Amino acid sequence: MKTTHVLGIMSGTSLDGIDIADIYFSYSNKWNFKLGHCETIPYPQQWVEKLKKSHTLSIPELELVNKEYTEYLAQVINTFILKNKISNLDAVCSHGHTVLHEPQNKYTLQIGNLPRLAKLIQQKVVCDFRVQDVLLGGQGAPLVPIGDQLLFSNYDFCLNLGGFANISFLHNNNRIAFDNCPVNTVLNQYAEKLDAPYDYNGDFARQGVLNTKLLEKLNHLPYYKKQPPKSLGIEWVSNHITPILNQYSIPPKDILHTFTTHVAQCISKDIIRYTTKTDYNILITGGGAYNGFLIEILQKNIKVPIILPHPNIIEFKEALIFGLLGVLKLNNQINTLSSVTGANQNHSSGNVFNY
Repeated sequence: MKTTHVLGIMSGTSLDGIDIADIYFSYSNKWNFKLGHCETIPYPQQWVEKLKKSHTLSIPELELVNKEYTEYLAQVINTFILKNKISNLDAVCSHGHTVLHEPQNKYTLQIGNLPRLAKLIQQKVVCDFRVQDVLLGGQGAPLVPIGDQLLFSNYDFCLNLGGFANISFLHNNNRIAFDNCPVNTVLNQYAEKLDAPYDYNGDFARQGVLNTKLLEKLNHLPYYKKQPPKSLGIEWVSNHITPILNQYSIPPKDILHTFTTHVAQCISKDIIRYTTKTDYNILITGGGAYNGFLIEILQKNIKVPIILPHPNIIEFKEALIFGLLGVLKLNNQINTLSSVTGANQNHSSGNVFNY
C-alpha cells in the first residue's frame, strides 16, 4: 500500500484547542506512521465560552453553531496548511467537537463535520466517525482503541488523560476500552477560579488538602460500578459531578487535590481489576500526562514504572489516531471495534466528503 498523507484533527472536551497533526501512514505487515508538523491552536475566548454552553442550546441554535464552527475550523486548517507549506494531502481526517453525547438515546453530535468543510479547505474530508456506531447500538466512544491496537500494541494499557480519562487494553484476546472518569473537564474549571487556564503540573492540587467525605462521595458514583462498554459526556459531569462539588464550600485547591486523587484512584482500580501481570507497562498521553501530582498518585497506586513518551505522542496521539481512522475508512477497512463500543458489529465508520 502506498504512503498516505493526511491531517489528523481533534478537539477534546478540555477545550485547550484544536490539535492538528501532519501524518504519513504506510503499511508493511503492520501500520507505521511518521509525524510531520504538529500544533495545538488555542481557542479564542469567545469560542471557549460558546463551546462550554453548547450542550444547553436548542436544536436551531446548535445548527447555527455547527455552521459557524465549520467556518472557523476551515480557517484554522487553511492557516496550518499555508504556514507549514503542506501539499499533496490525500485527506483531512477530522473528529470535530463533541457538543452532545447521548448514546442511550442513539444520538451524538460532533460539530464541524458538515460537507461544507471540504469545499472551504479544498480537500477530501473524512469525518463524523461516531454517529454510525451509535446507530448500530454502540456508545460511539471511545474510538481511539483501534489505533492503540494497530499502532501501540507493545503497551499493555493505553491511558489517555484529556477532558476525560479513557483506557484501552487487550483482555481475553479482545480489545476493551472505556471512559474511566472526568479529568480536565473538572480540573480546568477549578484552576480557572485561581486565574489559571489549567493546574500546571498539579501544583494547585498539591497545595490543597484532601477532603475524605467528598472523595468517598465521588468514588461511589454508580457509573464506576458499571461494566464496559461505557462512555461519558459533558452532560454527565453537569448532572452528576457538579452537584456533588457544589455541596462543599471548600477552597478550590482542596477541590483540586481531592478530585485529582479521585481520578488517580478510579484509574488505578480499573488497571488493577484487569491485569494479573506484575510487570505490565502503560502508555500515558493527553494533557493530564503533564499533571505531575496526578502522575505521582497514580504511580504510588499501580506500582509499575510510568515512563512518558515523546511530547508529540503525549499531545497528538488522538489526532494521529483520527488520521488513521480516516485512512482505514478510505480503504474500507474496519476502524471501529464492537468489543469496545458495544455496537452490534465491527464496522468502517465515518463520512467522506469530496470538494
